Amino acid sequence: MTTQASIRVIVADDQAAVREGLVLLLGTMPGITVVAEAGDGAEAVAQVAEHRPDVVLMDLGMPNVTGAEATSRVRRDHPGTQVVVLTTYASEDLALEALSAGALGYLTKSATKDAIARALSAAAAGQAVLDPGVQRTLIQAATRGRPVPAPADGLTVREIDVLKLIAAGCGNRDISRRLFISEPTVKTHINRIFAKTGSKDRAQAIRYAQQHRYADTDTDTDTDPV
Repeated sequence: MTTQASIRVIVADDQAAVREGLVLLLGTMPGITVVAEAGDGAEAVAQVAEHRPDVVLMDLGMPNVTGAEATSRVRRDHPGTQVVVLTTYASEDLALEALSAGALGYLTKSATKDAIARALSAAAAGQAVLDPGVQRTLIQAATRGRPVPAPADGLTVREIDVLKLIAAGCGNRDISRRLFISEPTVKTHINRIFAKTGSKDRAQAIRYAQQHRYADTDTDTDTDPV
């Protein structure tokens, strides 16, 4: 019987007491291992480069390099690492900035232990989790016509085309025919999509596409493995 690997996490917060408390809290959660901690955004980026964690639990209001800027750098340079924001406020500007930078989750520091555990597990699986207050904030922004960004995943136009067809249920042969590219090229695009979105298989890629508005369900397709 195999044991599921722990989710490897870095905690980034400039307040030492808060950071140390989070490290202790996460240490009580089954399936989660804290591999490093950071006191500012620059240190967080450096620790990600060294440890290659699954998720960074990131504060936003940090000195030197802000949490949003650190998130952008992590997602750009280490697409296999997801970011969950854990910060004091759920303001519209902060939420939009963090999600635009590539954060896959956004919680406030009033979040419960279970909520943090769920957010980390979801992010490691490529799924988004937002604090209810943040969800309301984004809905209000959308109703005022303000753009609500998907995470900055770095997908190219062609990779987005492929992801949309995966979400529509297309197999590799069908994608190849529709985009006029070879099946090996399709596989290359899919592997890059998996890396950039943190997806481990097609099902997770489809969930990612649905969550970030890449899904296009108007296509009749066949399916096959990567």
